[in-house]
Amino acid sequence: MEGMLVNAKQDRETLEMIYLSKDGRLSQRKVRIIRVGASFILAYCYHCKNLRKFNRSSILLIGPLRNKVG
Repeated sequence: MEGMLVNAKQDRETLEMIYLSKDGRLSQRKVRIIRVGASFILAYCYHCKNLRKFNRSSILLIGPLRNKVG
């Protein structure tokens, strides 16, 4: 995951993420990585339209944005 996050940051690539919030809710978000830390990532969240700090331990899945068909 580390290499993908660093590459996405360098390439300004939008990623899709499934995240578990502190209150136990799942959310799917589109993000652009700004900074990669040891225990967090700082990203622009297109859902919130703001910078957000995400705990890496709460990221369930993250990867390239999938193209929707149909």
